[in-house]
Amino acid sequence: MNKVILMGRLTRDPEVRYTSGEKSMAIANYTLAVNRKFKRQGEAEADFIRCVTFGKAAEFAEKYFRQGLRIVIAGRIQTGSYTNKEGQKVYTTEVIIEEQDFAESKATSGENIPSPAPESEQSFMSVPDDLDLPFN
Repeated sequence: MNKVILMGRLTRDPEVRYTSGEKSMAIANYTLAVNRKFKRQGEAEADFIRCVTFGKAAEFAEKYFRQGLRIVIAGRIQTGSYTNKEGQKVYTTEVIIEEQDFAESKATSGENIPSPAPESEQSFMSVPDDLDLPFN
């Protein structure tokens, strides 16, 4: 099983790019600073973990996530490698996000983050009362 759940703060605003082609898709990259539970003298107090999300979740991150915001994510760890321009092999580790959400309220974070539209505004349209509908 490959499952990871993290809570931390964004180190900067998400970087979002879009794939080219007929069906363009958003890809968001961001880094979470996740505090370590135990701190030892001379060691880092946090880990900085690269995260990637796709599609609607990436668009959500672009719109609502900002540097310093505390979020919680769930996903899977993925490793890879590539050869850089100098011919050296570089190994990568990142979390492919399956779920992401806020871990604190706007008031707690002190951020001016736009609120997502309520579901009623996203899903329904108003219908005039005088419209003759077959299911009245």
